Amino acid sequence: MNYLFPLTAILIWAGNTVVTKMSAGAIHPAEIGFYRWLLAGLLFTPFLLPAVWRNRAAIRPHLAKVGLLGVLGMAMYQSLAYFAASITSATNMGIILSLMPLMSLALSIAWLGQRLSYGALLGAVVSFVGVLEVVSAGHPASLLDQGLNSGDLLMLVATLAYALYSFLLKKWQLRLPPLQLLYLQVLVAII
Repeated sequence: MNYLFPLTAILIWAGNTVVTKMSAGAIHPAEIGFYRWLLAGLLFTPFLLPAVWRNRAAIRPHLAKVGLLGVLGMAMYQSLAYFAASITSATNMGIILSLMPLMSLALSIAWLGQRLSYGALLGAVVSFVGVLEVVSAGHPASLLDQGLNSGDLLMLVATLAYALYSFLLKKWQLRLPPLQLLYLQVLVAII
């Protein structure tokens, strides 16, 4: 039972990547991102706008941070992933996205002084080697000559944006109700 929630999260992320790839070409990437957040915003508004309005004094000092989080985690990550989907495979997108915890860990080590355990280091190396193996189609040395395709590069930047989002969320630990924080970020993404 302890593994049900992480497994569900992985399945949702994988499903999101597949749906993103399937929608590539059918709908312009900018429209997908905009309408996705618009729908979420419309659904959240009746339930969360009154609470956000009542809590506005506590929210106001955090608006710049909330804005940056909304740009990185909602707008930038999603938009770049949708653009990448029209150029690269869903497999490559998922594999590159698997680097996000590694990127978040690297940011935490660099800026928060978090210590790296041997297990985390081993996991990071295995993850990185696996990504290189898949993205290079089994020939990692070819990346030195050819580099990554533009879709893989877009996905790498998208993943870095989400890793930075996750890092900042952890670093700042905004004392706002989670659903209100999410709603505010969705509003930023819509704008």
